[in-house]
Amino acid sequence: MPRYALCWLEYRPCDDRVYREAVINRIRTLWVQPGEDIVGSEIRDALSRLFHHTPQEGSTGGGGALYVGTSDQSPVAERISAAELGKLGDEGFILKEVGERDGSSSLVLTARTRRGLVYGVFSLVSMLQRGISLDGISLHEEPAFPLRIIDHWDNLDGTIERGYAGKSIFFHRNKVVKGLHRIRDYARLLASVGINGVVLNNVNVRNKALRLITEEYLPSVRRIADVFRDYGIRVYLSVNFMSPVYVGGLPSADPFDPSVKKWWAEVVARIYEYVPDFGGFLVKADSEFNPGPHSYGRSQADGANLLAEALAPHGGLLIWRAFVYNIQDWRDRKTDRARAAYDIFSPLDGRFADNVLLQIKNGPMDFQVREPVSPLFGGMERTNQMVEFQITQEYTGQQIDLCYLVPMWKEVLEFDTHARGEGSTVRRVVDGSLFGRPHGGCAGVANVGSDYNWTGHWLAQANLYGYGRLTWNPDLSSEEIAREWCLRTLTRDGEAVDRLVDMLLASWPVYEKYTTPLGLGWMVNPGHHYGPSPEGYEYSFWGTYHRADNHAIGVDRSSRGTGFATQYRSPWRELYDDPATCPEELVLFFHRLPYTYTLKDGRTLIQYYYDSHFEGVEEVKRLREEWLKLRKHISPRVFREVLERFDRQVKNAVEWRDVLNTYFYRKTGIPDEKGRTLY
Repeated sequence: MPRYALCWLEYRPCDDRVYREAVINRIRTLWVQPGEDIVGSEIRDALSRLFHHTPQEGSTGGGGALYVGTSDQSPVAERISAAELGKLGDEGFILKEVGERDGSSSLVLTARTRRGLVYGVFSLVSMLQRGISLDGISLHEEPAFPLRIIDHWDNLDGTIERGYAGKSIFFHRNKVVKGLHRIRDYARLLASVGINGVVLNNVNVRNKALRLITEEYLPSVRRIADVFRDYGIRVYLSVNFMSPVYVGGLPSADPFDPSVKKWWAEVVARIYEYVPDFGGFLVKADSEFNPGPHSYGRSQADGANLLAEALAPHGGLLIWRAFVYNIQDWRDRKTDRARAAYDIFSPLDGRFADNVLLQIKNGPMDFQVREPVSPLFGGMERTNQMVEFQITQEYTGQQIDLCYLVPMWKEVLEFDTHARGEGSTVRRVVDGSLFGRPHGGCAGVANVGSDYNWTGHWLAQANLYGYGRLTWNPDLSSEEIAREWCLRTLTRDGEAVDRLVDMLLASWPVYEKYTTPLGLGWMVNPGHHYGPSPEGYEYSFWGTYHRADNHAIGVDRSSRGTGFATQYRSPWRELYDDPATCPEELVLFFHRLPYTYTLKDGRTLIQYYYDSHFEGVEEVKRLREEWLKLRKHISPRVFREVLERFDRQVKNAVEWRDVLNTYFYRKTGIPDEKGRTLY
């Protein structure tokens, strides 16, 4: 019995005889560049398990061969033109059918670097799993974003902040785990979808995690880095800005203090002695009880540049989170948490060092089911930027409720900031091309843990897979990504895959319907954030208010209110500013409206909320019924455990429906015009 699933790398044997024979004839012999044991073993393992095929080793000089090696190897260079090889980037690869002198043909898989070779091998394996013909293939792929990082919020005691799939796979009882087999398979999973960086520990760096940058833990960090390096993935560490005080015993962590600069330089140099390809640091500062440069009257740029200066000689990057805001008393109706990141960071544009990246959450608040795109992406032209997505489903069902998030992320990447006119998408901001920045990319907060299936909900694997595929190639559609994952992971039956893809694509809108549509957000239970609590945060100091009374709901973020809408460039500034032109799915984020406000379909705001919650419950029930129809196509364990999650999701949706509808009914006294039960 395996200790855990291998997700989309399970390699179920191919049951298509014609395709199997075609592959065997296509790859009769295999030449792998000497020393590339990882890529060789991945290809051999896939061929053996998918097709029960062991190709002859080495080259016979004729057709039916697969050549795998970097572009400087003679079997490759003599088969691919110099012009084609010259177009390869550091992480790109070419997979191509080439003619042989005897009139037959072979396959060549090549890259400039072994990292590109790893990506190419896994791309080939994906095609073999999905039954894609290799005849006439000519494929050249390059990743869209320089950095494609997974952020782990793992603590050294083994817990995971906002983790819904078991314990950490890295840490246990304040030590790095002894066995690295699961970490190796995790590296394989990440590399197979194009990830090139992993932050090992929680951005809230406390207790023993403070010492990860010391000799007490660096030998163990090196062990993990050695595993990830085999698959082209660099490791990063989250650090606490106050480490010079907490760890180094200095009286201050002031960025302008020469002794603080010296301390960080020595710490960083020591890290690179253990991990020569160390990626760099991730920092959360001046946010949610994490101290930062504001403690010394310094700016965010001052704090970031301090660490960037220590990393620069080694080629390291400093990733600085833009999740900074002032705690807000609920009585304060002027301060708007949504404004905070822009107000704090936009005046600092151009003051960050070239090896600093500002990591910006996709929305201005905190990973809600629906938010506008952060205006910072169009507001900082001289700063390297990354977009931060939350793969782990903190506010979107916690891997109990099905919520496929790729469509949300695509909307963010395709959002046009108009920073340099039409076509100035977030994608072009964070890939560095729009403003000509040297660094950029995407970060996703991990949703994995020690559970057998890695993600708690089997179908939540689609979000991990989808994040990787989307950050490698954002031109892929949400449907294409979902279909890939289903075929590789669950079943090859065409009708079953169609049904599964439809379920995944429906799940985010369904979740939004029975929770907080129209951009309202936040009505969750405090602390753990699962399930409804309409006023759970309404009188807290986190600044997340809807300010519902018996007449109206929402925060006025127009130019007449907090002014948040004015942080966007035209035409968004004007569109968001007017409820008549504001995209309706965000209307309650930007405007305070009476419950009798008429929406574009003729319904009142309150009636829309009643309808939405009733419809959401029925649609969840339909998702469950669709799953029941898949019983014969899905393995018994997966079928049973997913059904259990759907049973829980139905209960959660009913609770949201009844609590929210009751809340608004009692608040307003307005009945449901369709006469359904309100409590």
